[in-house]
Amino acid sequence: MLKQISARQDAAAAGSVERTPSVRWALAGLSLSMLLSSLGTSIANVALPTLAQAFTASFQEVQWIVLAYLLAITTLIVSVGRLGDLTGRRRLLLAGIALFTVASVLCGLAPTLWLLIAARAAQGLGAAVMMALTMAFVGETVPKEKTGSAMGLLGTMSAIGTALGPSLGGVLISGLGWRAIFLVNAPLGVLTFLLAHRYLPADRREPKTDRAGFDHVGTLLLALTLAAYALAMTLGRGSFGSLNTALLLAAALGVGLFLRAEARAASPLIRLAMFRDPALSASLAMSALVSTVMMATLVVGPFYLSRALGLGEALVGLVLSVGPLVTALTGVPAGRIADRFGAQRMTVVGLIGIAVGCFLLSMMPSTLGTAGYIAPIVVTTVGYATFQTANNTAVMADVRPDQRGVVSGMLNLSRNLGLVTGASVMGAVFLLASATADVTTARPEGVATGMRITFAVAAGLIVVALAIAVGSRALSRHTSSEGL
Repeated sequence: MLKQISARQDAAAAGSVERTPSVRWALAGLSLSMLLSSLGTSIANVALPTLAQAFTASFQEVQWIVLAYLLAITTLIVSVGRLGDLTGRRRLLLAGIALFTVASVLCGLAPTLWLLIAARAAQGLGAAVMMALTMAFVGETVPKEKTGSAMGLLGTMSAIGTALGPSLGGVLISGLGWRAIFLVNAPLGVLTFLLAHRYLPADRREPKTDRAGFDHVGTLLLALTLAAYALAMTLGRGSFGSLNTALLLAAALGVGLFLRAEARAASPLIRLAMFRDPALSASLAMSALVSTVMMATLVVGPFYLSRALGLGEALVGLVLSVGPLVTALTGVPAGRIADRFGAQRMTVVGLIGIAVGCFLLSMMPSTLGTAGYIAPIVVTTVGYATFQTANNTAVMADVRPDQRGVVSGMLNLSRNLGLVTGASVMGAVFLLASATADVTTARPEGVATGMRITFAVAAGLIVVALAIAVGSRALSRHTSSEGL
Protein backbone atom coordinates (compact mmCIF):
# COMPACT_ATOMS: atom_id res chain seq x y z
CA MET A 1 0.00 0.00 0.00
CA LEU A 2 2.78 2.41 0.98
CA LYS A 3 4.65 1.56 -2.24
CA GLN A 4 1.54 2.35 -4.28
CA ILE A 5 1.12 5.71 -2.55
CA SER A 6 4.83 6.48 -3.07
CA ALA A 7 4.56 5.51 -6.75
CA ARG A 8 1.53 7.79 -7.22
CA GLN A 9 3.42 10.65 -5.55
CA ASP A 10 6.46 10.07 -7.75
CA ALA A 11 4.28 9.98 -10.86
CA ALA A 12 2.55 13.19 -9.84
CA ALA A 13 5.87 14.85 -9.17
CA ALA A 14 7.24 13.72 -12.52
CA GLY A 15 4.15 14.94 -14.29
CA SER A 16 4.33 18.34 -12.68
CA VAL A 17 7.99 18.57 -13.67
CA GLU A 18 7.29 17.69 -17.28
CA ARG A 19 4.62 20.37 -17.48
CA THR A 20 6.98 23.02 -16.08
CA PRO A 21 8.84 24.91 -18.83
CA SER A 22 11.47 26.20 -16.38
CA VAL A 23 13.19 22.82 -15.81
CA ARG A 24 16.08 23.77 -18.07
CA TRP A 25 16.66 27.03 -16.22
CA ALA A 26 16.51 25.17 -12.90
CA LEU A 27 19.12 22.72 -14.20
CA ALA A 28 21.22 25.67 -15.39
CA GLY A 29 21.21 27.06 -11.84
CA LEU A 30 22.11 23.65 -10.37
CA SER A 31 24.87 23.18 -12.97
CA LEU A 32 26.42 26.56 -12.13
CA SER A 33 26.23 25.67 -8.46
CA MET A 34 28.21 22.47 -9.10
CA LEU A 35 30.67 24.30 -11.37
CA LEU A 36 31.44 26.98 -8.76
CA SER A 37 31.97 24.55 -5.89
CA SER A 38 34.41 22.40 -7.94
CA LEU A 39 36.14 25.47 -9.36
CA GLY A 40 36.75 26.65 -5.79
CA THR A 41 38.61 23.40 -5.11
CA SER A 42 41.01 23.54 -8.06
CA ILE A 43 41.61 27.23 -8.75
CA ALA A 44 43.49 28.02 -5.52
CA ASN A 45 46.21 25.35 -5.94
CA VAL A 46 47.91 27.20 -8.79
CA ALA A 47 48.12 30.38 -6.68
CA LEU A 48 50.01 28.90 -3.71
CA PRO A 49 53.51 30.02 -4.83
CA THR A 50 52.20 33.55 -5.54
CA LEU A 51 50.36 33.70 -2.19
CA ALA A 52 53.48 32.52 -0.33
CA GLN A 53 55.34 35.50 -1.81
CA ALA A 54 52.47 37.97 -1.29
CA PHE A 55 52.15 37.16 2.42
CA THR A 56 55.83 36.20 2.98
CA ALA A 57 54.67 32.85 4.32
CA SER A 58 55.96 29.27 4.15
CA PHE A 59 54.43 26.64 1.89
CA GLN A 60 53.02 24.83 4.96
CA GLU A 61 51.18 28.02 5.97
CA VAL A 62 49.69 28.82 2.55
CA GLN A 63 48.70 25.16 2.16
CA TRP A 64 45.92 25.92 4.68
CA ILE A 65 44.23 28.02 1.97
CA VAL A 66 43.45 24.72 0.21
CA LEU A 67 43.04 22.64 3.38
CA ALA A 68 40.52 25.02 5.01
CA TYR A 69 38.21 24.74 1.99
CA LEU A 70 38.49 20.94 1.76
CA LEU A 71 38.08 20.42 5.52
CA ALA A 72 34.92 22.57 5.62
CA ILE A 73 33.38 20.53 2.78
CA THR A 74 34.44 17.14 4.15
CA THR A 75 33.36 17.72 7.75
CA LEU A 76 30.01 19.41 7.06
CA ILE A 77 28.59 18.02 3.80
CA VAL A 78 26.46 15.30 5.44
CA SER A 79 25.19 17.66 8.15
CA VAL A 80 24.10 20.37 5.71
CA GLY A 81 22.39 17.73 3.57
CA ARG A 82 20.38 16.59 6.59
CA LEU A 83 19.64 20.20 7.57
CA GLY A 84 18.25 20.79 4.08
CA ASP A 85 15.94 17.76 4.49
CA LEU A 86 14.61 19.23 7.74
CA THR A 87 14.40 22.97 7.08
CA GLY A 88 13.86 23.14 3.32
CA ARG A 89 16.42 22.52 0.59
CA ARG A 90 15.65 25.58 -1.54
CA ARG A 91 16.05 27.97 1.38
CA LEU A 92 19.32 26.40 2.50
CA LEU A 93 20.75 26.18 -1.03
CA LEU A 94 20.10 29.88 -1.58
CA ALA A 95 21.83 30.62 1.73
CA GLY A 96 24.77 28.43 0.67
CA ILE A 97 25.15 30.19 -2.69
CA ALA A 98 24.97 33.59 -0.97
CA LEU A 99 27.58 32.53 1.63
CA PHE A 100 29.90 31.18 -1.09
CA THR A 101 29.60 34.43 -3.08
CA VAL A 102 30.17 36.75 -0.11
CA ALA A 103 33.06 34.60 1.17
CA SER A 104 34.65 34.71 -2.31
CA VAL A 105 34.61 38.52 -2.19
CA LEU A 106 36.11 38.44 1.33
CA CYS A 107 38.86 36.11 0.05
CA GLY A 108 39.65 38.57 -2.71
CA LEU A 109 39.82 41.50 -0.27
CA ALA A 110 41.64 39.71 2.60
CA PRO A 111 44.53 41.85 3.94
CA THR A 112 46.25 39.01 5.84
CA LEU A 113 46.86 35.30 5.26
CA TRP A 114 44.82 34.13 8.27
CA LEU A 115 41.82 36.23 7.27
CA LEU A 116 42.08 34.66 3.81
CA ILE A 117 42.14 31.18 5.37
CA ALA A 118 39.08 32.02 7.52
CA ALA A 119 37.23 33.31 4.44
CA ARG A 120 38.18 30.12 2.56
CA ALA A 121 36.65 28.03 5.38
CA ALA A 122 33.41 30.04 5.03
CA GLN A 123 33.57 29.56 1.26
CA GLY A 124 33.97 25.81 1.87
CA LEU A 125 30.84 25.77 4.05
CA GLY A 126 28.90 27.41 1.22
CA ALA A 127 30.36 24.89 -1.23
CA ALA A 128 29.33 21.98 1.05
CA VAL A 129 25.72 23.21 0.94
CA MET A 130 25.88 23.62 -2.84
CA MET A 131 27.38 20.15 -3.45
CA ALA A 132 25.00 18.29 -1.13
CA LEU A 133 21.77 19.98 -2.16
CA THR A 134 22.43 20.31 -5.89
CA MET A 135 22.29 16.52 -6.31
CA ALA A 136 19.35 16.28 -3.91
CA PHE A 137 17.36 18.72 -6.05
CA VAL A 138 17.55 16.48 -9.14
CA GLY A 139 14.71 14.32 -7.78
CA GLU A 140 12.50 17.40 -7.51
CA THR A 141 13.28 18.98 -10.87
CA VAL A 142 13.45 16.17 -13.44
CA PRO A 143 11.33 13.04 -14.12
CA LYS A 144 12.73 9.82 -12.65
CA GLU A 145 13.48 8.34 -16.07
CA LYS A 146 15.73 11.35 -16.85
CA THR A 147 17.71 11.21 -13.58
CA GLY A 148 20.79 9.74 -15.28
CA SER A 149 20.98 12.55 -17.83
CA ALA A 150 20.72 15.18 -15.09
CA MET A 151 23.40 13.44 -12.99
CA GLY A 152 25.61 13.26 -16.08
CA LEU A 153 25.20 17.00 -16.62
CA LEU A 154 26.17 17.74 -13.01
CA GLY A 155 29.17 15.41 -13.34
CA THR A 156 30.19 17.24 -16.50
CA MET A 157 30.01 20.63 -14.78
CA SER A 158 32.05 19.31 -11.84
CA ALA A 159 34.72 18.02 -14.25
CA ILE A 160 34.75 21.32 -16.16
CA GLY A 161 35.25 23.21 -12.90
CA THR A 162 38.13 20.91 -11.93
CA ALA A 163 39.77 21.16 -15.37
CA LEU A 164 39.21 24.90 -15.74
CA GLY A 165 40.63 25.84 -12.32
CA PRO A 166 44.41 25.65 -12.99
CA SER A 167 44.32 27.26 -16.45
CA LEU A 168 41.84 30.00 -15.51
CA GLY A 169 43.72 30.63 -12.27
CA GLY A 170 47.02 30.99 -14.14
CA VAL A 171 45.53 33.47 -16.64
CA LEU A 172 43.88 35.58 -13.91
CA ILE A 173 47.00 35.67 -11.72
CA SER A 174 49.28 36.71 -14.58
CA GLY A 175 46.84 39.35 -15.84
CA LEU A 176 45.05 40.74 -12.78
CA GLY A 177 46.81 39.33 -9.69
CA TRP A 178 45.89 36.62 -7.18
CA ARG A 179 42.82 38.41 -5.81
CA ALA A 180 41.06 37.94 -9.18
CA ILE A 181 40.86 34.13 -8.73
CA PHE A 182 38.44 34.67 -5.84
CA LEU A 183 36.61 37.77 -7.12
CA VAL A 184 35.72 36.00 -10.39
CA ASN A 185 33.23 33.94 -8.37
CA ALA A 186 31.17 37.01 -7.43
CA PRO A 187 29.29 37.63 -10.74
CA LEU A 188 28.88 33.87 -11.31
CA GLY A 189 27.58 33.47 -7.76
CA VAL A 190 25.02 36.24 -8.23
CA LEU A 191 23.80 34.65 -11.50
CA THR A 192 23.53 31.23 -9.81
CA PHE A 193 21.56 32.75 -6.91
CA LEU A 194 19.11 34.50 -9.27
CA LEU A 195 18.50 31.33 -11.32
CA ALA A 196 18.01 29.19 -8.21
CA HIS A 197 15.72 31.78 -6.60
CA ARG A 198 13.59 32.11 -9.70
CA TYR A 199 13.30 28.54 -10.97
CA LEU A 200 13.85 25.98 -8.18
CA PRO A 201 10.63 24.51 -6.71
CA ALA A 202 9.46 25.97 -3.41
CA ASP A 203 10.00 24.03 -0.19
CA ARG A 204 7.04 22.05 1.04
CA ARG A 205 5.73 23.48 4.28
CA GLU A 206 5.14 20.90 6.99
CA PRO A 207 3.54 21.40 10.40
CA LYS A 208 6.19 22.07 13.02
CA THR A 209 4.93 19.13 15.06
CA ASP A 210 5.79 16.78 12.16
CA ARG A 211 9.34 18.02 11.77
CA ALA A 212 12.16 15.94 13.22
CA GLY A 213 14.77 17.62 15.38
CA PHE A 214 18.35 18.26 14.27
CA ASP A 215 20.99 15.96 15.77
CA HIS A 216 23.47 18.45 17.25
CA VAL A 217 25.55 15.87 19.13
CA GLY A 218 25.86 13.59 16.09
CA THR A 219 26.73 16.54 13.86
CA LEU A 220 29.54 17.69 16.18
CA LEU A 221 30.95 14.17 16.61
CA LEU A 222 30.90 13.49 12.86
CA ALA A 223 32.55 16.84 12.07
CA LEU A 224 35.34 16.26 14.61
CA THR A 225 35.86 12.66 13.46
CA LEU A 226 36.08 13.62 9.78
CA ALA A 227 38.37 16.58 10.56
CA ALA A 228 40.73 14.30 12.53
CA TYR A 229 40.83 11.75 9.69
CA ALA A 230 41.31 14.37 6.95
CA LEU A 231 44.13 16.06 8.88
CA ALA A 232 45.78 12.69 9.57
CA MET A 233 45.79 11.99 5.83
CA THR A 234 46.99 15.44 4.69
CA LEU A 235 49.40 16.82 7.30
CA GLY A 236 53.09 16.10 6.94
CA ARG A 237 53.21 16.12 3.12
CA GLY A 238 53.91 12.40 2.81
CA SER A 239 55.60 11.68 6.15
CA PHE A 240 53.49 9.86 8.72
CA GLY A 241 54.52 10.82 12.25
CA SER A 242 53.19 10.68 15.78
CA LEU A 243 50.71 13.53 15.15
CA ASN A 244 49.18 11.64 12.22
CA THR A 245 48.90 8.50 14.33
CA ALA A 246 47.26 10.40 17.20
CA LEU A 247 44.75 11.96 14.76
CA LEU A 248 43.90 8.55 13.29
CA LEU A 249 43.31 7.14 16.80
CA ALA A 250 41.11 10.16 17.58
CA ALA A 251 39.15 9.51 14.37
CA ALA A 252 38.67 5.83 15.32
CA LEU A 253 37.43 6.86 18.78
CA GLY A 254 35.14 9.41 17.13
CA VAL A 255 33.59 6.72 14.91
CA GLY A 256 32.72 4.66 18.00
CA LEU A 257 31.22 7.64 19.84
CA PHE A 258 29.28 8.70 16.72
CA LEU A 259 27.75 5.24 16.22
CA ARG A 260 26.76 5.12 19.88
CA ALA A 261 25.19 8.60 19.73
CA GLU A 262 23.26 7.78 16.53
CA ALA A 263 21.88 4.57 18.02
CA ARG A 264 20.47 6.57 20.95
CA ALA A 265 19.31 9.73 19.13
CA ALA A 266 15.58 10.29 18.64
CA SER A 267 16.24 11.93 15.25
CA PRO A 268 19.74 10.80 14.18
CA LEU A 269 21.85 12.63 11.62
CA ILE A 270 22.36 9.31 9.80
CA ARG A 271 19.93 6.46 10.42
CA LEU A 272 22.17 3.43 10.90
CA ALA A 273 19.40 1.25 9.45
CA MET A 274 20.15 2.88 6.07
CA PHE A 275 23.36 0.84 5.88
CA ARG A 276 21.31 -2.37 5.90
CA ASP A 277 20.35 -1.44 2.34
CA PRO A 278 22.96 -3.40 0.32
CA ALA A 279 22.67 -1.08 -2.67
CA LEU A 280 23.40 2.10 -0.68
CA SER A 281 26.24 0.56 1.33
CA ALA A 282 27.81 -0.85 -1.83
CA SER A 283 27.49 2.47 -3.67
CA LEU A 284 29.23 4.38 -0.87
CA ALA A 285 32.04 1.81 -0.63
CA MET A 286 32.56 1.75 -4.41
CA SER A 287 32.58 5.56 -4.58
CA ALA A 288 35.31 5.75 -1.92
CA LEU A 289 37.44 3.06 -3.64
CA VAL A 290 37.10 4.62 -7.11
CA SER A 291 37.97 8.11 -5.81
CA THR A 292 41.03 6.68 -4.04
CA VAL A 293 42.18 5.20 -7.35
CA MET A 294 41.43 8.31 -9.42
CA MET A 295 43.52 10.40 -7.02
CA ALA A 296 46.50 8.26 -8.09
CA THR A 297 46.39 9.88 -11.54
CA LEU A 298 46.86 13.31 -9.93
CA VAL A 299 49.52 12.11 -7.47
CA VAL A 300 51.60 9.99 -9.86
CA GLY A 301 50.94 11.71 -13.20
CA PRO A 302 52.96 14.93 -12.74
CA PHE A 303 56.10 13.08 -11.54
CA TYR A 304 55.91 10.37 -14.20
CA LEU A 305 55.43 12.88 -17.00
CA SER A 306 58.21 15.22 -15.82
CA ARG A 307 60.79 12.76 -14.38
CA ALA A 308 60.28 9.60 -16.46
CA LEU A 309 59.20 11.15 -19.78
CA GLY A 310 61.07 14.46 -19.41
CA LEU A 311 58.17 16.77 -20.34
CA GLY A 312 58.26 20.49 -19.53
CA GLU A 313 55.79 22.17 -17.16
CA ALA A 314 53.49 23.42 -19.94
CA LEU A 315 53.22 19.97 -21.55
CA VAL A 316 52.69 18.29 -18.17
CA GLY A 317 49.78 20.65 -17.49
CA LEU A 318 48.34 19.97 -20.95
CA VAL A 319 48.53 16.17 -20.55
CA LEU A 320 47.03 16.31 -17.04
CA SER A 321 44.04 18.26 -18.40
CA VAL A 322 43.14 15.33 -20.71
CA GLY A 323 41.48 13.38 -17.87
CA PRO A 324 39.07 16.11 -16.70
CA LEU A 325 38.35 17.05 -20.34
CA VAL A 326 37.39 13.44 -21.20
CA THR A 327 35.24 13.25 -18.05
CA ALA A 328 33.46 16.47 -19.06
CA LEU A 329 32.77 15.16 -22.57
CA THR A 330 31.59 11.75 -21.33
CA GLY A 331 29.28 12.86 -18.48
CA VAL A 332 26.08 13.65 -20.38
CA PRO A 333 26.26 10.69 -22.82
CA ALA A 334 26.99 8.40 -19.83
CA GLY A 335 23.85 9.71 -18.13
CA ARG A 336 21.70 8.97 -21.16
CA ILE A 337 23.17 5.46 -21.42
CA ALA A 338 22.44 4.87 -17.73
CA ASP A 339 18.81 5.96 -18.28
CA ARG A 340 18.51 3.56 -21.23
CA PHE A 341 20.34 0.43 -20.05
CA GLY A 342 19.99 0.73 -16.28
CA ALA A 343 22.21 2.42 -13.69
CA GLN A 344 23.35 -0.78 -11.94
CA ARG A 345 24.48 -2.40 -15.18
CA MET A 346 26.40 0.72 -16.26
CA THR A 347 28.02 0.96 -12.83
CA VAL A 348 29.66 -2.42 -13.50
CA VAL A 349 30.61 -1.36 -17.06
CA GLY A 350 32.25 1.80 -15.69
CA LEU A 351 34.25 -0.18 -13.12
CA ILE A 352 35.46 -2.57 -15.84
CA GLY A 353 36.65 0.45 -17.86
CA ILE A 354 38.61 1.83 -14.88
CA ALA A 355 40.14 -1.60 -14.19
CA VAL A 356 41.24 -2.01 -17.82
CA GLY A 357 42.81 1.48 -17.83
CA CYS A 358 44.69 0.80 -14.57
CA PHE A 359 45.94 -2.60 -15.80
CA LEU A 360 47.21 -0.94 -19.00
CA LEU A 361 49.03 1.73 -16.99
CA SER A 362 50.58 -0.95 -14.77
CA MET A 363 52.08 -2.71 -17.83
CA MET A 364 52.84 0.29 -20.06
CA PRO A 365 56.56 0.68 -20.88
CA SER A 366 57.86 4.26 -20.74
CA THR A 367 59.33 3.77 -24.26
CA LEU A 368 55.81 4.36 -25.61
CA GLY A 369 56.11 7.95 -24.37
CA THR A 370 53.27 10.40 -23.87
CA ALA A 371 50.81 8.57 -26.12
CA GLY A 372 51.37 5.40 -24.08
CA TYR A 373 50.27 7.32 -20.98
CA ILE A 374 47.35 9.27 -22.48
CA ALA A 375 45.57 6.27 -24.08
CA PRO A 376 45.08 4.30 -20.81
CA ILE A 377 44.16 7.53 -19.00
CA VAL A 378 41.38 8.12 -21.54
CA VAL A 379 40.08 4.57 -20.97
CA THR A 380 40.23 5.09 -17.19
CA THR A 381 38.45 8.44 -17.20
CA VAL A 382 35.70 7.28 -19.58
CA GLY A 383 35.12 4.41 -17.16
CA TYR A 384 35.15 6.83 -14.22
CA ALA A 385 32.60 9.18 -15.80
CA THR A 386 30.34 6.21 -16.60
CA PHE A 387 30.66 4.80 -13.08
CA GLN A 388 30.17 8.11 -11.28
CA THR A 389 27.04 9.03 -13.23
CA ALA A 390 25.49 5.55 -12.99
CA ASN A 391 26.35 5.10 -9.30
CA ASN A 392 24.86 8.48 -8.33
CA THR A 393 21.78 7.76 -10.44
CA ALA A 394 21.25 4.32 -8.87
CA VAL A 395 21.27 5.84 -5.37
CA MET A 396 19.41 9.12 -5.91
CA ALA A 397 16.66 7.77 -8.19
CA ASP A 398 15.05 5.66 -5.45
CA VAL A 399 15.87 7.54 -2.25
CA ARG A 400 12.97 8.80 -0.10
CA PRO A 401 12.27 12.54 -0.59
CA ASP A 402 12.93 13.35 3.09
CA GLN A 403 16.34 11.63 2.88
CA ARG A 404 17.66 13.11 -0.40
CA GLY A 405 19.83 15.74 1.24
CA VAL A 406 21.60 13.45 3.71
CA VAL A 407 22.11 10.65 1.13
CA SER A 408 23.50 13.16 -1.39
CA GLY A 409 25.82 14.42 1.35
CA MET A 410 26.96 10.86 2.09
CA LEU A 411 27.72 10.22 -1.59
CA ASN A 412 29.78 13.40 -1.79
CA LEU A 413 31.49 12.54 1.50
CA SER A 414 32.48 9.05 0.29
CA ARG A 415 34.03 10.66 -2.79
CA ASN A 416 35.90 13.29 -0.74
CA LEU A 417 37.19 10.72 1.74
CA GLY A 418 38.40 8.63 -1.19
CA LEU A 419 40.29 11.61 -2.63
CA VAL A 420 41.84 12.48 0.75
CA THR A 421 42.82 8.83 1.35
CA GLY A 422 44.15 8.44 -2.17
CA ALA A 423 46.41 11.47 -1.86
CA SER A 424 48.06 9.91 1.20
CA VAL A 425 47.91 6.15 0.57
CA MET A 426 48.56 6.08 -3.18
CA GLY A 427 51.27 8.70 -2.68
CA ALA A 428 52.93 6.44 -0.10
CA VAL A 429 52.68 3.42 -2.45
CA PHE A 430 54.27 5.46 -5.26
CA LEU A 431 57.11 6.64 -3.00
CA LEU A 432 57.77 3.12 -1.71
CA ALA A 433 57.63 1.57 -5.19
CA SER A 434 59.98 4.23 -6.58
CA ALA A 435 62.57 3.20 -3.93
CA THR A 436 63.40 6.78 -3.02
CA ALA A 437 62.90 9.15 -0.09
CA ASP A 438 62.36 12.14 -2.41
CA VAL A 439 60.54 11.52 -5.68
CA THR A 440 61.58 14.94 -7.06
CA THR A 441 65.17 13.67 -7.34
CA ALA A 442 64.39 10.02 -8.18
CA ARG A 443 65.88 8.33 -11.25
CA PRO A 444 63.52 8.10 -14.28
CA GLU A 445 63.60 4.27 -14.14
CA GLY A 446 62.56 4.34 -10.47
CA VAL A 447 59.66 6.72 -11.17
CA ALA A 448 58.45 4.54 -14.08
CA THR A 449 58.56 1.45 -11.85
CA GLY A 450 56.72 3.34 -9.11
CA MET A 451 53.99 4.34 -11.58
CA ARG A 452 53.47 0.77 -12.78
CA ILE A 453 53.29 -0.70 -9.26
CA THR A 454 50.95 2.06 -8.04
CA PHE A 455 48.48 1.40 -10.84
CA ALA A 456 48.72 -2.34 -10.27
CA VAL A 457 47.57 -1.67 -6.70
CA ALA A 458 44.88 0.66 -8.09
CA ALA A 459 43.64 -2.09 -10.43
CA GLY A 460 43.40 -4.42 -7.44
CA LEU A 461 41.23 -1.91 -5.58
CA ILE A 462 38.89 -1.66 -8.58
CA VAL A 463 38.60 -5.46 -8.67
CA VAL A 464 37.45 -5.22 -5.03
CA ALA A 465 34.89 -2.57 -6.10
CA LEU A 466 33.69 -4.89 -8.89
CA ALA A 467 33.24 -7.71 -6.39
CA ILE A 468 31.17 -5.36 -4.20
CA ALA A 469 29.04 -4.33 -7.22
CA VAL A 470 28.33 -7.92 -8.28
CA GLY A 471 27.71 -9.03 -4.69
CA SER A 472 25.27 -6.19 -3.97
CA ARG A 473 23.31 -6.93 -7.17
CA ALA A 474 23.01 -10.60 -6.19
CA LEU A 475 21.98 -9.65 -2.64
CA SER A 476 19.40 -7.15 -3.93
CA ARG A 477 17.89 -9.78 -6.24
CA HIS A 478 17.74 -12.29 -3.37
CA THR A 479 16.09 -9.73 -1.07
CA SER A 480 13.50 -8.71 -3.69
CA SER A 481 12.66 -12.35 -4.48
CA GLU A 482 12.12 -13.03 -0.76
CA GLY A 483 9.83 -9.99 -0.61
CA LEU A 484 7.74 -11.40 -3.44
